Amino acid sequence: MKRIIVSILFLVGLSFTTAAQIDFGLKGGLNYNSNSIKEVGTDVIDGAKSKTGYHAGIWLRFKIPAIGFYLRPELVYTSLANEVFYKDAGKNTAYNFRKIDIPVLLGKKIFGIGNVYIGPSFQYILGSDFSISDITSVESDGFTLGMQFGGGIEFGKLGIDVRWERAFTGIESALVSNLGVQNFDTRVNQIIIGLYYKL
Repeated sequence: MKRIIVSILFLVGLSFTTAAQIDFGLKGGLNYNSNSIKEVGTDVIDGAKSKTGYHAGIWLRFKIPAIGFYLRPELVYTSLANEVFYKDAGKNTAYNFRKIDIPVLLGKKIFGIGNVYIGPSFQYILGSDFSISDITSVESDGFTLGMQFGGGIEFGKLGIDVRWERAFTGIESALVSNLGVQNFDTRVNQIIIGLYYKL
């Protein structure tokens, strides 16, 4: 019985995949990181100011038969930065972090050239650092979850979109300085402006 059920599910999935139209391509653009640092432990960081970053990656789009929507999973490398005041040293420093984003968006085409979409964004933090020698290392938790929603316009193979990303979970980080280990939370909230190309 199990084999029959597995076989049926496999055939249904295969027919769905072959019936769905698949588009794919490259993307890149700018990220505007809003004030995203929230204290967790000792009050060592202050005055976070937004800075721009960038992203680059690939995307797929699967049209879902019969219901008029599509799924758009992406694999994107993102680099972001905040400028903060490090109180222990009395200096400004840039806080940079890099992550892999995997948004899985449910979307719909409107008016022939427009798109709107919404969905979860799974994130893996690759690394982070401060641009000041007083802080010897920074460690960040790996996985976080957020949500993206937005819209865009397509002109043939070229498209542009604007999204807002809101973090559901924070990124608990620890910095190591001459005063020991101190904790803080980096929560990614950003506006994303992207340009993409369909191959």
